[in-house]
Amino acid sequence: MTRSLTQWFRGFARETRGDITTEAIIVLPVLLWLFGVGWVYFDVFRQQSVNQKANYAISDMLSRQTDRIEAPFVDSTFSLFNVLTRSGATGGGLRLTMVSYDQDTDSWTEEWSHVRGNAGTGDLSDFSDRLPTVHDGDHLIVVESWDHYAPVFKVGLDAFDITTFSFTRPRYTPQVAGGRSESAGEIVTCEQRVQDYASANTLTSDEVAAMLWSECGTDNS
Repeated sequence: MTRSLTQWFRGFARETRGDITTEAIIVLPVLLWLFGVGWVYFDVFRQQSVNQKANYAISDMLSRQTDRIEAPFVDSTFSLFNVLTRSGATGGGLRLTMVSYDQDTDSWTEEWSHVRGNAGTGDLSDFSDRLPTVHDGDHLIVVESWDHYAPVFKVGLDAFDITTFSFTRPRYTPQVAGGRSESAGEIVTCEQRVQDYASANTLTSDEVAAMLWSECGTDNS
């Protein structure tokens, strides 16, 4: 009896039938998990790249504007961003801001800002340290975007917002004209601020025209 059991165990140890099936059962879940992890992280970097390219495209488009940035233009720009990034139902956010640099105070000033989607209002301190060194009076267009990303597979990565940031100098005018933050209720345009300054300081029409061009990019000749 003992000898029969010994022979049976030896035969069982030498038996190789079913090894591939057993190995597949053990390895296949691991391979599928690794595939899911690789796919999710690849898709995250792909979406980040798409969002950054969309940000650059919008920034370049704004830098070429010579007309005032009005609300309908901002609405169309936000729609374009959603199309480029395929935000869909998750929704995106876009904040467009014009800032100017004052060398005397070594500080940036917000000239105007438009917000769409889930971007929310912001503050210059959120990105002032990311702006480059420029000359006194220079203007920059700052484009910030948000896009909510939710992984398809649960691989240890929670849903999060993909954020992008870029800045560009206006190409054809010293400044792209626009209004202050729409969330403030009243939009104070660059031209209005120049006219208020001209009235307070009794500027001539030529001085006003020169200031409108240098500050707002508006040809009032």
